[in-house]
Amino acid sequence: MGTKTDDAAGAKGAAGTEAEADEVTGAGKPGTVDVTKSDAADAAGPEGATPEAEATTKNDTADDAEHDETSDAEADAEADADVTARTAGSTGVGQGAAAVVSAALGVIGLSGGWLGTIAGARSNIMGQLETKQSASVSDQLQAMYGDSWQATALIAGFFAAAALVVGFLVLVRPAFGAPGKEQAPWIKSVAWAGVALGVIGLILAVAKYSDLLLGLPSAPS
Repeated sequence: MGTKTDDAAGAKGAAGTEAEADEVTGAGKPGTVDVTKSDAADAAGPEGATPEAEATTKNDTADDAEHDETSDAEADAEADADVTARTAGSTGVGQGAAAVVSAALGVIGLSGGWLGTIAGARSNIMGQLETKQSASVSDQLQAMYGDSWQATALIAGFFAAAALVVGFLVLVRPAFGAPGKEQAPWIKSVAWAGVALGVIGLILAVAKYSDLLLGLPSAPS
């Protein structure tokens, strides 16, 4: 009897020890599995991400790249616009000044200016010095007045021709410049005025030089 009881107690103790060992081992296994899975997930990183997360990341990257390209394009466009504005401004100033010069030359071409007056007076003096007292009246008139008027008309013709050339160059300048740039309306108006005055002055100068207009009066016989 004593022997059976001791055997039974020993079996129960062994069973209890195995159960405790199983519990300890069983309790440790789940923790080990969880830690391993967590480490594997952390090591996987982006590769273990969901397709939605990958798509969002790709879209964000594409948006950033597109934004950078847009910013660069805008910066380049602004730089080009600044350069174009400076060039157009300087070109417009030059053309405007040339148009004003053309109009001024046209006005001078109608009268000959102070240079024509001096040339006429000098021709008059030369005629008086070179004309002999015994010269005919017609020769004296030609030397003292005819040559003087012709000298004034010649100077006026030079100014008129210069006005015509400068105005014409201003009008045709846009054809040789950058395409798409239009000339300011006021520049065209002033240039056309210079061309018109140049043409009128040139016609008057030719007419006066050839005695078609206000010719020298004939001396009485």
